[in-house]
Amino acid sequence: MSDEIVTRLINITGKDNVRINEPMKNHTTFKIGGPAQYYVTPESVTQIQEVVSLCRDMNIPLHVIGNGSNILVGDDGVDGVVLALFNTFSDYEIKDNVITAQAGMSLIKLAVIALREGLTGLEFASGIPGSVGGAVYMNAGAYDGQMKDVVTSVTVLDEAGNIRILGRDELDMGYRTSAVAKHNMIVLQVIIELKAGNKEQIKDRMNQLSELRKQKQPLEYPSAGSTFKRPEGYFAGKLIADAGLKGYSIGGAAVSEKHAGFVVNMGGATAKDVVELTDYIKKRIMEQFGVTLELEVKRIGL
Repeated sequence: MSDEIVTRLINITGKDNVRINEPMKNHTTFKIGGPAQYYVTPESVTQIQEVVSLCRDMNIPLHVIGNGSNILVGDDGVDGVVLALFNTFSDYEIKDNVITAQAGMSLIKLAVIALREGLTGLEFASGIPGSVGGAVYMNAGAYDGQMKDVVTSVTVLDEAGNIRILGRDELDMGYRTSAVAKHNMIVLQVIIELKAGNKEQIKDRMNQLSELRKQKQPLEYPSAGSTFKRPEGYFAGKLIADAGLKGYSIGGAAVSEKHAGFVVNMGGATAKDVVELTDYIKKRIMEQFGVTLELEVKRIGL
C-alpha cells in the first residue's frame, strides 16, 4: 500500500518533491515535530488537485501547511500526506497596485516586494513569518493591520475538489478565522490590492515595526507566534503574566519572560511539553480569572 502511494505521489509531483518520514521539526518555526509519513511539495495547481484527489480516493489523511509558523506537530509525527506549499508554490505577479500571489509565497517577502514597488498597506505583515495562504486562512494580522484589509479575492480548492474564487465578502474574515478555515478549503492564489505610497515612509514604518517586534517578542527562541487567541475583553499575555506564569516551564517549553503570550522552545522541547504547558496555563487562567483561553496554534498529529 505505502509503495503504491509513494509511486503515485512521485508520478504526480516528481521524485524530488516527495519525501518519506520527513522530520517535521525541520519545517515548523517551533522546531518541534516527528516524521511526516509522506511530505509532498507541489509546484502547480494541477499537482495540488491530483494529490488531494489521491488522498480522497485512497482515504489517506491530508494536512496542508505553509511555512509551518502557526502549527504544533506531535512527537510521533503525522500519518498520511503533509502537502507543503511554501517556496515551491510561490510565484507572483504585479500589475499597477495589485499583487497576485500563489499560496506558498512568503508573507515577509511579499511585504518587501510591495516596498520595492512603492505600494503601501502590507507594512503590518513585514514580520509575520507565514505564507500568504496561511495568512488568509487565519486572517493574520499585527499592529492594527490584517489580511482582511488588503485581500480582494482568493482562489481556493473546496472540499468537493472544485476550484472557486471567493470575493472579499464571501471570505468572511474575522479574528484569526475565515471561510477558508471554517470550510476546510485550500488557498491556491490570493489577490491583494494596495495603494501607491512613499517608499521612504513605507520603509520607515517597516523598520519601526521590526524594532517593536525585537523589543516585545521573544524572537531569539523558536515559537509558533502568539500561542493563544485574544479572549474578548482581555489580552492573553497580560492574563498569563498576571497569573505569575512568566518563565514557567515544563520540559523544554516555557512561557516567555519577554512576552507571556508566547510559549517558546528553550531547547529540546517536545510537543508533549508544549501541550502540558498550554493545558496548565488554560487551567490556571480559568481558576484565577474565569476566562477561557483558546489556542491560536493549530495542532497536527495530536
